[in-house]
Amino acid sequence: MESKLFTPASIGPVTLRNRTIRSAAFEGMCPGNSPSQMLKDYHLSVAEGGVGMTTIAYASVTRNGLSFPRQLWMRPQIIPSLRDITDAIHAAGAKVSIQLGHCGNMSHKSTAGETPVSASGRFNIYSPTPVRGMADDEITAMSRSFGDAVRLARDAGMDCVEIHAGHGYLISQFLSPYTNRRRDRWGGSLDNRMRFMRMCMEEVMKAAGSDMGVVVKTNMRDGFKGGIDIDEGLLIARELEQLGAHALVLSGGFVSKAPMYVMRGEMPIGALTHYMDCWWLKCGVRMFGRMMIPSVPYRECYFLDDAKVFRNELKLPLIYVGGCSSRSSIERVLGEGFEFVQMARALLTMPDFVNRMRDGVEDSGCEHVNYCIGRMYSREMACHKCVADLPRSLRREVEQIKSRQK
Repeated sequence: MESKLFTPASIGPVTLRNRTIRSAAFEGMCPGNSPSQMLKDYHLSVAEGGVGMTTIAYASVTRNGLSFPRQLWMRPQIIPSLRDITDAIHAAGAKVSIQLGHCGNMSHKSTAGETPVSASGRFNIYSPTPVRGMADDEITAMSRSFGDAVRLARDAGMDCVEIHAGHGYLISQFLSPYTNRRRDRWGGSLDNRMRFMRMCMEEVMKAAGSDMGVVVKTNMRDGFKGGIDIDEGLLIARELEQLGAHALVLSGGFVSKAPMYVMRGEMPIGALTHYMDCWWLKCGVRMFGRMMIPSVPYRECYFLDDAKVFRNELKLPLIYVGGCSSRSSIERVLGEGFEFVQMARALLTMPDFVNRMRDGVEDSGCEHVNYCIGRMYSREMACHKCVADLPRSLRREVEQIKSRQK
């Protein structure tokens, strides 16, 4: 019998040729906040490599939602270039999605064009920057920006959108009691904290209509005391199901508090700082980076135990993400009743991993040293194996991390 892995399945009105999705990992391939040939080439390689759907990652719905200078910003001027990418992916037989979000307090005035906004005003040491809380009219306007971004995605030929409601970005900042300190109708109880999410989803579902798939990335846990834990995470997931989401990506972690809870393993501080242009930030991260970004041990399928709780309680399709870089781990997840599996690092190391699995290959070859993550904050995402001119100091760091994992 053919594996479930290679059978088609649907996300709302969209049918994928198999159960694999390239997850929405930031590529850093959009200089000037616009699509590039490099972005097209990478996603086309994944599509030609057999994936069911590839996700163009982390596009901001507004200018002030940008985290990085090389991040996509949804606006009419970029739609022809995005359409060129989606046409090429479709010709390769894959579907294409785009992740839409707003970084909230995870930005800087130099990138966002203004003082970063969030649910509440609070200095963000990770940027580092002061942050101001949003006014009522700004919150309403922001929810409409999510709908506008979905309409642009439709114009660009996207099959699905993935709304980012996790990882400590703006929607997540309203949901989490760690970042939402408001005492008005937007804060306090979970019902109030979900109000902004509801407004965004109403706009998204209206814009998506009947022919676009809507996926939402949501946290099962924030990953630290004082944030969302699994009980509230499950209530949020149920609310998203009621709001009409076609599928959920079950994740966890908070970029400004528990970043490696998302990705697991060790942050390569050498790679992270090597590519930084800002000298004082580089010095600060070198001195305090290991304290600010503590390691979280990596293991295969690291979110699976929590995700099974959600699988038992929800009826809509669920997309598993987290620690799937081998055929056996993917089969394990699908065997637990999840409809799809998302991968990022595995498809960076080996863009044609899906085709190779069909041919009998077991492992993607990802070594989980996270060089790709350290690099992506300042340059395009790339696996250390694919960087011909990798400096000797960074090669040494890679080997040291690999030895500590044994």
